[in-house]
Amino acid sequence: MRVFVTGATGFIGSAVVQDLINAGHQVLGLTRSDAGAESLAAAGAQVHRGDLEDLESLRSGAALADGVIHTAFIHDFSKFKENCEIDRRAIEALGAALGSSGRPLIVTAGTGVSPSGRLRTEVDAAAPSTAFPRGASDEAAQAAAALGVRVSVLRLPQVHDRDRQGLVTYAIAHAREKGISAYVGEGLNRWPAVHRLDAAPLYRLALEKGSAGANYHAVAEQGVPFREIAEAIGRGLKIPVVAISPEEAAAHFGWLGFFATMDAPASSTLTQQRLGWHPMQKPGLIADLDQASAFKD
Repeated sequence: MRVFVTGATGFIGSAVVQDLINAGHQVLGLTRSDAGAESLAAAGAQVHRGDLEDLESLRSGAALADGVIHTAFIHDFSKFKENCEIDRRAIEALGAALGSSGRPLIVTAGTGVSPSGRLRTEVDAAAPSTAFPRGASDEAAQAAAALGVRVSVLRLPQVHDRDRQGLVTYAIAHAREKGISAYVGEGLNRWPAVHRLDAAPLYRLALEKGSAGANYHAVAEQGVPFREIAEAIGRGLKIPVVAISPEEAAAHFGWLGFFATMDAPASSTLTQQRLGWHPMQKPGLIADLDQASAFKD
């Protein structure tokens, strides 16, 4: 299968590209830079120039492919809502190019949040974008499905390896700046997680075996307590670990405060059953943090 991959040179996308090629697929990778083009060529992929806001480049790339995997996202969380809307428009463009052809579209979204920290499963509807901006991706996928696109959604938790750890990377930088690693209240709120090399094969399985309209969760660890994350950051940076009150969270964390208080456990039981995916082949989040490159001299 010839697969068009957005975000093909990114943290997750580059692993997806390599997994697809290793499995015998051809890859057409989206990139906007010469360095990205060189990286894709070296990996054995074909190069398609464009970016997430160049909707014509998205449409033309999708038109050339037997299936599309959309991993691109602008990771500037200080403009989170704006970037979620950019993602919505990108998904709309990809869906329009595929139409009712039966060619699969795999959309990336987040595992999101649930009331009272209830364990989220694949059958749970996404939070509306008015409540949680990342829901825009799910909404765009639903709109594409209504038009006959064979679309499914792969929801990601915190994706990590020893070099990057999703939102935890920003928490590390924040703790270094503040001189303390903080958690809120008792720090029992949970973040689900997956190693990026565990997540990559799931995209391929969803492409090859997935069902139209399905949601899949790339979750290896259902919920790592934020206090454990803060303690790992404290160990790595050799700084104090402190508890702050909920009232202090916004002032201390800034834009990260919403996420620092988020209790978002998620399950991948149905995903594992339906696609035969086997996570936890790689280290867990705390194990990666204890060896993180961000703490090396």
